[in-house]
Amino acid sequence: MYEADDKMISLIRDNYDLLQMLGSFGISLGFGDKTVRETCEDNNVDTYTFLAVVNFTINGYGDFEGDEQLSVPTLLHYLEASHAYFLDFQLPYIRRELQESIDERESLAKLILRFYDEYAHEIRRHMKYEQKTLFPYVESLIEGRPAIDYNVETFSKHHGAADKKLRELKLLIIKYLPQDGQHNNQLTATLHDIYENEVWLRQHAMVEDHIFVPAIRRLEQMTKQSDVARNISDMVFKAGSGQSSDSLSDREKDVIVALVQGMSNKEIADHLCISVNTVITHRRNIARKLQIHSPAGLTIYAIVNNLVDISSVKL
Repeated sequence: MYEADDKMISLIRDNYDLLQMLGSFGISLGFGDKTVRETCEDNNVDTYTFLAVVNFTINGYGDFEGDEQLSVPTLLHYLEASHAYFLDFQLPYIRRELQESIDERESLAKLILRFYDEYAHEIRRHMKYEQKTLFPYVESLIEGRPAIDYNVETFSKHHGAADKKLRELKLLIIKYLPQDGQHNNQLTATLHDIYENEVWLRQHAMVEDHIFVPAIRRLEQMTKQSDVARNISDMVFKAGSGQSSDSLSDREKDVIVALVQGMSNKEIADHLCISVNTVITHRRNIARKLQIHSPAGLTIYAIVNNLVDISSVKL
């Protein structure tokens, strides 16, 4: 497991295939002997999230459900940049390699190229869907504007592997396109790159499924709680009851806070150093002033009027 104080150069030296990942995170080369933390901070990248992706990619394990330290903006930037790298560079690059390593005058070679184009089209469709639907949805969550007709589970249920055609392609080449001399070397190099891309796609899908999706689930939950708070506020202030926390005495506010925290009349009396009868009187006055008689209603009132923090209340 790599940590924040490890040298970035050590990480790359041990795992050269992480070089492309640096670019997707927006980390430039030329970091000298700086640590992972220093390099991430220089490039405005969340160190914890960077290491989570790196260690997961290298070791293939990790539980990120409910992980509060993951930065969703960092993950989103990483995935968007990864898509751009694969669609704009890697797919066209491999096709050029394939063209140079086979004889397009042969019927079988033409079919291989057509097969590759079908594969590239499927990958583009898969990634374009994420760019058009999932990524804007996540941006809306980050901005506190959740969509009502979409959630990350919708994406997760339909997020299958898109690299089946790639596996078929490399097997077809190995079985049916034997070449001699220079073309054989070119074809071998192309096959190596196809294998590397198969690994890359698998790792990319795993990062989405095991890190990105859990992080979005948590963001959805946080946004949902924020929506509850906003709805509570709108509901109370639109009610036009004319009542405010100013109409209560300080002692009555203390009683409300204690009630929201789940204290009984006896516990409130002990806590405030008053009698149980006095607590009952305060509660009667609170209900009369606010026209609120339930614990849930008092909880709403306490949140809206900043008597308690919403984060301390189970909604």
